[in-house]
Amino acid sequence: MNTKVDLERVATRQRSDDPGGTIVQSVDRALAILEIIAAAGGVETLNNISAKSGLNISTCHHLIGTLTRRNFTVRAEGRGTYALGPQIQMLASAYNSEQDLLRRAEPWIDRINETTGETVHLATMQGDDMVTLVKRDARHAVRVDSGMIGKSASAHATATGKALLAWMTEGDVRRILDAKGMKAFTPQTLTDSEALFAELETIRATGFSTDREEFQPHVVCIGAAILGPGGKAIGSISASTPIMRANEEHLSLMRHEVMAAAEALSSREGVAK
Repeated sequence: MNTKVDLERVATRQRSDDPGGTIVQSVDRALAILEIIAAAGGVETLNNISAKSGLNISTCHHLIGTLTRRNFTVRAEGRGTYALGPQIQMLASAYNSEQDLLRRAEPWIDRINETTGETVHLATMQGDDMVTLVKRDARHAVRVDSGMIGKSASAHATATGKALLAWMTEGDVRRILDAKGMKAFTPQTLTDSEALFAELETIRATGFSTDREEFQPHVVCIGAAILGPGGKAIGSISASTPIMRANEEHLSLMRHEVMAAAEALSSREGVAK
C-alpha cells in the first residue's frame, strides 16, 4: 500500500464531501477507527486499522491512545490489538433507552392527543440540554405553537422542562441554570432560581407541572415526569392549550391524561408512584 497516496485520496474525498470545511479531520478519523473496529466484530489490530483507514501506524496509534484514555477503546489480547470500550456501551445504552421510551410513549401520546385534542410533547434531558423528542400537533383549528423538536434552553420556563428538573438534585439543577441561564421568554417567566426551586418542590408533591404563559404568551401547558429506577426522571410528557380553552374543566382533563400517561410509563421502569 502506498500510504501517502491513500492519505491524499482520503483528504480529497473529505474536501469533496465537505465543501464548507465543517469536518474536523481528527474527529472524523477517530470515528472512522471506531467504525472499523465495530465492523471487525469489536476487536481489531492496529495494523489492520491502519490499512483499512488509509492512515499511517503512528497517526492511528495517537488517535487510539486518545480513544483509550476516554474509554472508547481498550487494549485487547494480542500485541497491538484493540477492542471497543465501555464508553461505547454507555452511549448505546442511552440510545436504546431513548428509543425504547419513544416506542412505549407513542400510544400514550396518541391517547392524550385524541382525548384532549391538544398539542402533546415528549422530552428528555441530554446532559444539560432539554431535548424535545416528539411533538404531536393539536386537532383543533386553533392550535398553539409550543416549541419545536430538538434542544432548548427553556427547561425553567416549560412544563416539560420543570417536570424534568423537579426530579434532579439541587446541585444538578443549579449547574444547568448556571450553564443555560433563566431567559425571560414572557413577563410570566420565572427568572429567580429560588422561586423556581420552590415550584419544583410543589411539582414533586403534586406530581404535575404547569406553564401558564411562561414560555409563550396565551399558552398553558401541563406536564409530568416519567420516572425510572431510583426516582430519576428519564423523560416528561405534556399537553399544551391556547388560553382561550384553558378553563378548569379542560385543564383538569389535560392534567388527568398527562399524569396517567406518566404514571403508566414510569411504572414500567420499576418506579412505584
